Amino acid sequence: MSDVIVGLDIGTSAIRAVVAERLETGVLQIIGVGHGVSQGLRKGAVVNIEKTVQGIHEAVEAAEMMSGMEITHCITGVGGTHIDGLNSRGIVAVTDKGKGNREIDQQDIARVIEAAKAVVIPLDRRVMHVVPQAFIVDDQRGIKDPRNMIGVRIEAEVHIITASITCVNNIVDCVKRANLQVDTSMYHGLAAVESVMTEEEQELGSVLIDIGGGTTDIVVMIGGAPVLTAVLPVGGSHVTNDLAIVKGLSNETAEKLKTTDGCCWMPLIEEGEPILIPSPGGRAPMQLDKLDICEIFQARMAEIFTMVKDKISPVSSSTRFAGNIILCGGGSRLPGVVELASDIFGTSAVRLGIPGTFGGLTGEYRSPEFAAVLGLILSQYKQRGPSREEKKLPDVDSGKIFGKIRGAWKNLFE
Repeated sequence: MSDVIVGLDIGTSAIRAVVAERLETGVLQIIGVGHGVSQGLRKGAVVNIEKTVQGIHEAVEAAEMMSGMEITHCITGVGGTHIDGLNSRGIVAVTDKGKGNREIDQQDIARVIEAAKAVVIPLDRRVMHVVPQAFIVDDQRGIKDPRNMIGVRIEAEVHIITASITCVNNIVDCVKRANLQVDTSMYHGLAAVESVMTEEEQELGSVLIDIGGGTTDIVVMIGGAPVLTAVLPVGGSHVTNDLAIVKGLSNETAEKLKTTDGCCWMPLIEEGEPILIPSPGGRAPMQLDKLDICEIFQARMAEIFTMVKDKISPVSSSTRFAGNIILCGGGSRLPGVVELASDIFGTSAVRLGIPGTFGGLTGEYRSPEFAAVLGLILSQYKQRGPSREEKKLPDVDSGKIFGKIRGAWKNLFE
């Protein structure tokens, strides 16, 4: 499976598996897609091991059948309300190489990144990602690649994403119980950025809003790096629950109604459009007004966008966003979501995040809910490079460790 990459995104309401193959020409092609029902998670955290494993089996078996390959390895997406992000800064002196110059090399970069990582986090949390934002060399700011520059002091501004050790271990354990080996894990908010946000949007300043079943992920990108990551404990399932409670429907009926006739922007609905809902027990069908349903959906979606707006206000008040607000996740498929977000945020720069075309099964994955799982594959594809040799674990020898870091940073800057 050296040329095959498998992404597995375990969400609150759905589990998605995508199989991609790297052709001899270097082109990435999607050859298998599968999804299963997720009943073992709540707000991104595992609450039932067996049901989660069952959902993973369901998604993986469907992807195996479509691709004709046996899946043994995967890159796993991790999310949930336990995810947290913070900004940090580190500073180190540039070491003299003994040649009379003081050029910055990869070891200096590695040391300053380690210095920036030296923040106090609780013992029950782990660092998932450390993403460099910019470097400062002798008070010269805004440097993206400081290699070979001459200076006596280097500073690094980084964004650190942490997660609960227990929650991550439970996800990995479920994948292992499904007879899969986890190559690596990644915060699926960053993965979604990889697949639906262009480099230009990341540089100009853009916001990703991934509306999942039980949570909503927020990633603010400025200058090509995240400056804010957050997870809200609300999502598409809350929209379904609102309709079920207000109209006295079962969750299954409310979800089906949301999928077939849902809308969250009232100007799109013509007044007096009735919908017939089958009643349980052989009773006469129930008639609902489409405008009333839209009003329920719009109220909850507006609340979600208002919470996002409040969460990003510290950044938006000091920084001008010249990019877009990008909506993805299953919750973004609700008709009218772009219009409602434009109204709440007061901008027309809102669009749906639909992954690009990678060949193969185009119709199967070109949808906002596949943003995260395709981002997992793209991230692994870029890191893997020409072969899987770079993915071997480094030895304890410090020289080999720094060699590994050099290779990773080379890939990052190229």
